[in-house]
Amino acid sequence: MSGRWQEVGEKGGATGLAILVFVATGLGRRMARWLLVPIAWWFVLLHADVRRASAGYLRRVLPGPVGIREIHRHVRTFARVALDRLFLARGDLRPFRITSEGEEHFERIRVAGRGAILLLSHLGSYDAMRAWSAVRGTRVSAIGDFRNARMITETLRRINPEVDQDLIQIEEGAPFVLAVEDRVSRGGIVATMGDRVGSDGKQVGADFLGGRASFPAGPYLLAAVLHCPVYLAFGIYREPDRYELCIEPFADRIELPRGDREGALAVHVQAYARRLEELCRAAPYNWFNFYDFWSSQR
Repeated sequence: MSGRWQEVGEKGGATGLAILVFVATGLGRRMARWLLVPIAWWFVLLHADVRRASAGYLRRVLPGPVGIREIHRHVRTFARVALDRLFLARGDLRPFRITSEGEEHFERIRVAGRGAILLLSHLGSYDAMRAWSAVRGTRVSAIGDFRNARMITETLRRINPEVDQDLIQIEEGAPFVLAVEDRVSRGGIVATMGDRVGSDGKQVGADFLGGRASFPAGPYLLAAVLHCPVYLAFGIYREPDRYELCIEPFADRIELPRGDREGALAVHVQAYARRLEELCRAAPYNWFNFYDFWSSQR
C-alpha cells in the first residue's frame, strides 16, 4: 500500500465522474446519493489499497471490530461529501442544513484589515466552509497541490468558471509566497491543508491516533513568514444533509526562533494533530486520507 498520497491517483475515471455529474445535475442530489451506494461497494471490493487504508485508520478510532460494512460506510461518506462539492461549487446551499460555530473570527479578521491562514484537514468538507463564507461576503482562497485531482478540479471549473480565482497552486520559490502575502495583506483569508505532506517533503513528526505520523511543515513556515494569525477550520458532515462548521483560534502568530526552529515547529504540529485526533474520534467516518498515513516512507 502506498505511503504517499501523491501516488494515489484519481480512481473511477472521467466517464464515471461524468455520469455522476449528469445524475446530480439532472435528477438531483437524492437520486445521485442512491447511485453512490454501489459505487462505494465498487471501490471497496475492487481497490485493495483503499480497503486496507480505511481499515487501518478505522481500527484506531472505532471501539469495536472493523469489517467490510464499516469500510463501506467510510468510503460512502467520502463519496457523499464529494458529491456535495458539485452543489457547493455553484454556491447552492439549499440542499443542506449548515450550522456554524466561531464565525465571529471572520468578523475579527475583517475589522483588523489583515488576513489570516485557515488550517484545514481532510476531515469532512472544506467546500461547505468556502460556500458558506462566500454567501456571507467572505471569500476564502485555497492553497494546495491540485495536480493530483485534475478531473474533479476540471469538473468544478465547468460548474463554476470562477473557481480558479480561489485556488492557489503551491509552488517553490518567492513568487508563490509573494502571491499569498499579497492576499493576506489586503485582508484575504487563505486556507491550506495541515494533514498531508506536500511534494516538497518538508515534514514534522507527531503523535496521532496511537502512532507516529508525518505532518507538513509548510503551513507553519508560511505563517511565520507572513506574521499573520492562524485559525483551525473544520466542516464535519452528518447524514443526510447537515454540515457542522467550526472556526477556532490556533495561534496569533507563528514564531520559529532560529535557535530552536525544529522544536517550535514540533509544538505547533503536535497541537494541530491533537485537535484533529479529537475530531476524528468524534466523527470517525469523516476523515478521508485513503493511504497509509502512518507509513515512515513519506
